[in-house]
Amino acid sequence: MQITEPLEFGNYYHIYNRGINSENIFKENRNHEYFLMLYNKHIDPIAETLAWCLLKNHFHLLVRIRTSAEILESQKEDEIKKIIPPHQSFGNLFNAYTKSINKSYNRHGALFERPFKRKLIDNDFYLRSVIKYIHNNPVNHGFCEHPIEYPWSSYLTCVSAKPTKLKREKVISLFENIESLKDFHSKEENFNSLEDFLNL
Repeated sequence: MQITEPLEFGNYYHIYNRGINSENIFKENRNHEYFLMLYNKHIDPIAETLAWCLLKNHFHLLVRIRTSAEILESQKEDEIKKIIPPHQSFGNLFNAYTKSINKSYNRHGALFERPFKRKLIDNDFYLRSVIKYIHNNPVNHGFCEHPIEYPWSSYLTCVSAKPTKLKREKVISLFENIESLKDFHSKEENFNSLEDFLNL
């Protein structure tokens, strides 16, 4: 039986998963858009997002789970104050998305592998490495030659000045400044050891 690491308040996690039997989970652009809308609904209230990337048959997210105090503080005054376990919020996201895909494409059953994968990130070196890995995922899979060319990741947001919920300032500070972030992302790197660690 696989032991699943709990998601604890205040910690950083790399969360990733793929379609069951490597099935495509994003079949067309509107699927990406709907997933991000659901992500905004279910995950934004309980986590800060540092990086994300959606590919055809898998996704990567880099988040910091908010503390219970932060979650309660962000809830509206007219809401009933409650905290649900972070893994349940992610489960609600994946279940809602699965229902939509099943209805739209006349399919049945699970869409994602279970349980969803997660790795605790406890130092800035790993944070930087995972941000680069997530943004370069489309390059590694042959969808483009540079992260800036791929529309379904947070790289474009990181290097722009548009308003965003992404923790852009935190991400940039990990690389000292925006130019260092761009330079770091442009350098070729072998991610084999990281992928071995992630069991990808």
